[in-house]
Amino acid sequence: MKSITIKGSKRESVGKASTKALRNAEKVPCVLYGGGNAIHFSADELSFSKLVYTTKAHTVVIELEDVSFNAILQDIQFHPVSDKILHVDFYQLFEDKEISMDIPVEFVGQAPGVKLSGGVLSKNKRKLRVRALPSYLPDSITADISNLEIGNKLYVTCLLYTSDAADEGLGVDLGGRRI
Repeated sequence: MKSITIKGSKRESVGKASTKALRNAEKVPCVLYGGGNAIHFSADELSFSKLVYTTKAHTVVIELEDVSFNAILQDIQFHPVSDKILHVDFYQLFEDKEISMDIPVEFVGQAPGVKLSGGVLSKNKRKLRVRALPSYLPDSITADISNLEIGNKLYVTCLLYTSDAADEGLGVDLGGRRI
């Protein structure tokens, strides 16, 4: 899985006034959970563009002065009118602890039922919840639709996931089914 680096600085005060001052300086208040204590920090708003405005799933390397943390984006809040980022929550990753993450599904090929017969392809799930060790999380899940005729369905259990995890006998929990 690809990783994006965000450089930030720890913040001392976490009140309403200091948060408003950060936002006026085009910084985003952030919190990193998952370790011992929550770490409050701020980062430039532009550094989140490659993480937030994409269809891919990414891990994040958070660099704070002299320490760096591996994390995933847990939650993000937007302003209801201006759509600016108000607050971001991250969850710290540990190499020996499984995490659950929504991974996007990429549809590959053209369905003959759509191309030749005039059918409509309905995509019910655009992301799937995957649980695995951080090193085995995929960037995306590929679904081949080149054999779908009118009335056919593609189930989550039909999707194949191949990686080093399968070679080592480790499974990936994909939509409630371990493969």
